[in-house]
Amino acid sequence: MNLDRAVMIFAGCVVLAGVGLSYAVHPWWIALTVFAGLNMIQAGFTGFCPAAMVFKAIGLRPGNAFR
Repeated sequence: MNLDRAVMIFAGCVVLAGVGLSYAVHPWWIALTVFAGLNMIQAGFTGFCPAAMVFKAIGLRPGNAFR
């Protein structure tokens, strides 16, 4: 697995967790989904992604998106 795939899988899990928690626990958990979406937009424009930095630090090899 490379860095790009790990970031996309992590983002998808955060979005699904936010939706599930907002349905099952409290509607304000939708803020987690909003945060993930805004972070993905920001990373698309700037190339800066905190999750990519963490995954790179644990040794995943870079893909094409996050170098």
